Formats: sequence, C-alpha cells, structure tokens
Amino acid sequence: MKKLFISIFSLAVLFTACQSNNSEKTTDNSAEPDTNIVPASEQYCYKYIKDKDTATLTMMNSGPITTGELKYNLYEKDKNNGIFEGELRGDTLIAEYTFNSEGKESVRQVAFLKKGDQLIEGFGDVEEKNGKMMFKDKSKLTFGNSIVFNKVDCF
Repeated sequence: MKKLFISIFSLAVLFTACQSNNSEKTTDNSAEPDTNIVPASEQYCYKYIKDKDTATLTMMNSGPITTGELKYNLYEKDKNNGIFEGELRGDTLIAEYTFNSEGKESVRQVAFLKKGDQLIEGFGDVEEKNGKMMFKDKSKLTFGNSIVFNKVDCF
C-alpha cells in the first residue's frame, strides 16, 4: 500500500515538474521573475486520538487533485488503511477511499471539512454504485459529530 502511495505522490510531483514552461532564453540580462513555475505538491498530516481510538491522514494537493493515505485504528473494530483521491473545493474534500479491511479491498466515499488546523469527517446516507459506497446527497452531509483530525508535523 505504501508503494502505491509513494508511486502516486511521485507521479504527481513528476507531472507538476513537467508542466513548467521550457521557453527559449532571451539574451536580455534583465532580472525578471519566472512566472511559469508551478509549485510542487504540498503535504499535510493530521491525527485523531481519543481514548483507545486513533486515525491518521496524510494528504497532498497537486492542482485540483488531492491524494493521500488514511488509516483507522478504532478500538474493538476492524483496522483499515488505504489511499484516497478526490477534489478539495473550498473548504470541503470529497474523495474515494480505497482501503483494506479484514483482507478485503473496498471503496467508499469520504468527506472532510477543513476548519483552521482541523479536518472534520463528514457522514451521510450512502448507497452502492458500481461496487462503491457513495453518498446519496453530498449537500446533506453532517460534520461535527464525528472524528476530528488535528494537524501535526509530517515525518
């Protein structure tokens, strides 16, 4: 799973690097800033700890696409970990989370609301679509009665 995560990250960085403009250099020696530089992916890390429950989330933004790794270790529940890919629109991230739990791979939609240095997980009614658990109506998601991830330093 980590190899897949690293591969996705590497491809995002490579794609970003290849997007820089390779225009011809002029003989003018004026010091103009290069406005064609595309910023590299930014990485953010979050953690949730409450009693015996923990969860971690690492995400990278590369243009409109947000990818990352998400792990849940909730007491007396099955652990699961996997990767997600989605889009951050305003302060809300909606993504597809591909994860392994009990030796089986599954896909479900996840939602997070960004408030300052926190990501608040959102929940709502879901339905199966093409083998994936997807939100029925994203406008009816609820945030706040759930897992709240706090920003931490990435290692």
